[in-house]
Amino acid sequence: MYAALSGLLDAVAVAPSARQWAAALARYELLLLAELGFGLDLDACVVTGSRAHLAFVSPKSGGAVCIEAATGHEERLLRLPAFLRGDGPAGSMTDVLDGLAITGHFLDRDLIEGRNRELLTVRARLVDRLGRAVA
Repeated sequence: MYAALSGLLDAVAVAPSARQWAAALARYELLLLAELGFGLDLDACVVTGSRAHLAFVSPKSGGAVCIEAATGHEERLLRLPAFLRGDGPAGSMTDVLDGLAITGHFLDRDLIEGRNRELLTVRARLVDRLGRAVA
């Protein structure tokens, strides 16, 4: 069974439309977090209040961080792709993977517990396969 799932994940990762459906998955996960009370604030910088140049998400607060406020802290922040804010389609598979990294972080931190942690393992394999398709 795992071999079949692995083959399916490999096929999905290299499909021509993988970027579009994977971006839709990231948007869905963002919506799921919001509907369950764990929404992220991606409209303004959590540090300065600015709505311009939003490029990161704080893994602690779930708030967007602008480039100016992120200076010197980039390695501790999650990169925010524009498509996750609703600013057009995903530009690249790297953007999609960044979006999935954000939603995966908050799903893991806030929602998934106990036996349901196996779901994150399957999700992690999918994201890994998508990443290998880009490499």
